[in-house]
Amino acid sequence: MRPQAKRYRYVYLITAVTALLTAAIVFIASSVQDGSTPTYNSPEDFAENEVPEEYISVYKQAGEDYDIPWTLLAAVHRVETVFSTMETLESPVGAVGHMQFMPCTFVGWDYPGCGGNGNTDIGEQELTDPETINEYGGYGIDADGDGRADPYALEDAVYSAANFLASHGAAGGELRRALYQYNQADWYVDDILNYHNTYDEEVELVSLEENHLAEEGG
Repeated sequence: MRPQAKRYRYVYLITAVTALLTAAIVFIASSVQDGSTPTYNSPEDFAENEVPEEYISVYKQAGEDYDIPWTLLAAVHRVETVFSTMETLESPVGAVGHMQFMPCTFVGWDYPGCGGNGNTDIGEQELTDPETINEYGGYGIDADGDGRADPYALEDAVYSAANFLASHGAAGGELRRALYQYNQADWYVDDILNYHNTYDEEVELVSLEENHLAEEGG
């Protein structure tokens, strides 16, 4: 191979690697939002219109209580943690639980030290304390009545997401605006709305026993 051709080959390789790294950085940076971050998992275990039957009652009750479509909650759950089938329910940027809340969004942005992307070190007792959440204006909800608003408890997490979305316009039909506050990325909003519309048209219920459910708090 001539030296000039070899140099061109190296230039192409370096350019390709640089482009991939840049894309990865942009992807991660765009995911640091007020309420959530996208998952890095593939949804291939589920067909586009499939939803675990075990979760339907929680979605529907939370949707009814907060006056938002249950299909919207199912869509968020799918995109965030692939229906909680991630190996861990903690993202690289600090989002936690089934619906991937940043700690400060869950407990409230007035909590001392909250800032930046919301990944503040908050002790479990305060993060899950309904009184603390109420004091600092958070969105965490104790839906199962055990005295704790736990992002790792499915019912609490879904109700907390419903609370957030309803508070940001979803209860008034402004789904796109609410979703953009949950995660400020247009592609994310489009993905959620695509699943929401698919479920609204025709949903197929499947059993989680056929998939691998992540352990809570994993």
